[in-house]
Amino acid sequence: MPAPKKTARRSLLVTSAVLSSLALAAPVAVAAPKPSDSPSASASPSATPPASMSSVGGARLGRPGTQVNLASGVPVLPKDVSARSWIVADAESGDVLAAHNAHWRLAPASTLKMLFADTLLPKFPGDTKHKVVPADLAGIGAGSSMVGIKEEETYTVHDLWLGVFLRSGNDAVHVLSAMNGGVENTVKAMNDHAEELQALDTHVVSPDGYDAEGQVSSAYDLTLFARSGMQKKDFREYASTVRAKFPGQTKKGKKGKKGKKVRESFEIQNTNRLLAGDSDVPVYQGIAGVKNGNTTNAGATFTGVAERGGKVLLVTVMNPEKPEHNEVYKETARLFDWGFKAAGKVQPVGELVPPKGAAQAKPGANPSGEAGGSGDGGSGTAGTGSKPVAGAPAADGSSGIWTALGITGGVLVLLAGGVFLVNRRWPLPDLVRRRTRP
Repeated sequence: MPAPKKTARRSLLVTSAVLSSLALAAPVAVAAPKPSDSPSASASPSATPPASMSSVGGARLGRPGTQVNLASGVPVLPKDVSARSWIVADAESGDVLAAHNAHWRLAPASTLKMLFADTLLPKFPGDTKHKVVPADLAGIGAGSSMVGIKEEETYTVHDLWLGVFLRSGNDAVHVLSAMNGGVENTVKAMNDHAEELQALDTHVVSPDGYDAEGQVSSAYDLTLFARSGMQKKDFREYASTVRAKFPGQTKKGKKGKKGKKVRESFEIQNTNRLLAGDSDVPVYQGIAGVKNGNTTNAGATFTGVAERGGKVLLVTVMNPEKPEHNEVYKETARLFDWGFKAAGKVQPVGELVPPKGAAQAKPGANPSGEAGGSGDGGSGTAGTGSKPVAGAPAADGSSGIWTALGITGGVLVLLAGGVFLVNRRWPLPDLVRRRTRP
C-alpha cells in the first residue's frame, strides 16, 4: 500500500487557559491500600467494584457505577457499553467528562506499556545500538505477544520502541529493560514514576503488562499514563505510527555491496484497530494513538486519544463483558462520539491530576518538554524508516493536524529534569488522510 500523503492545515489556535494554583497545589488524595505482593494475592478481579475506591481526581471518581452530570443539552451516554471500567476526559484541561468505576483496580494487560514507555523513553537515544544476548529475553511469559527479536542480532533503540508500540512486543520490552539494568530495576522505576504521576491504583510486577499476581492499574491511571506520555514527541510519533519496517535476521553466507552482510526486514503493523482499521472497525476520525492490550486475566483494554473540532479527548476502556470481536474498540468509539458531542456542555465529575511534584511556571518556557525527561522528548526519530505517521481526518473536514504552537496563555508544570504541559494545544504528529484501510 502506498504511503498516505500528508495534508496541510492551518495551525490551531491555542486555547488560553490557566490552571488555578489550587489545582496545582492540591494535596494527594488518599488511595485505597496497595495490593498484596504475596503469592496468595489473587490476580483475578472481583466480580463487582469495591464500595470505596481512591478519590484521586475527585470524590465522585471513587464511587462505584457511572458518574456523569446529565442536564439539558447534554447527550445521553451510550447504553451499549459493557466495560467494567471506563473514563472520558479532556486531554488538555484534564476535566473528566464521565466515568464508570474509574478507580477500579483491574489487570491492565499491555496498556501498562504506556507507563513503561513514559518511564524509559528519555533514557536512551533512538540511534543507540544493542546486540541481544540470551539473558535479555529470559523470563518472557508463555503466549506473549512478540515482535520477533533474535538473539545475537543488533537493534537500535528506535527499532525496539517500534516493536513495543506497534506489535506490543514483550521481547522488545525485555531487551529495553535489560538495557535499563534489568526487569527488577525497571519495575521499580515504573512504580516510582506511577507514584509521581499520582497513579496510585497501579502496582507493577511485570514491565510488559503480562498477567502477574498483584499487578493492577485502573482506567484513571492508564489515562494519566497516556496524558503524560503523549507530551513526549517520540511517544506521540510511535503511538500514531501505523506500519514500519522491522529488522529481521542476517542472512548467513550472503554478502551485499562492498562485502557487507545482508539483513532481511519485514513489515509490522500497529495492533490498535482504531488507528489501523479492521474488517468490522473503521479507522476512527482524528485518532492519534495510544495503546491496546489483551490477556486472559485482563480481557481487552485500550486507551485512545483523538481530536475533533478543536477538542482533544482521552478514552480508556477496560474489559468489556460483551464477547463481540473488537468490542473494546467499538465501545471506545462510542464513548469518543459521546465525548465530542458533550464537550463544552457537560459539567465534569472530576479531573486528571498533575504530577504530585508539580509547580506552576510562567508561560513562554520550553513548550516541548516532558515529565521526567529531556525537553525534546527524546530522539524524536520515531518516523525514521517507517511509513508516515497516520490517523484519520477530523469530523470538521480538516485533516486533523495538530501543529507545534507556542504556549502563550498556557501553563507549564515543572518537574525534575522536565516539564508537564497543562491546558494547551499539544504538538501532536500530523494526522493524514488514509487512502484505503490496511
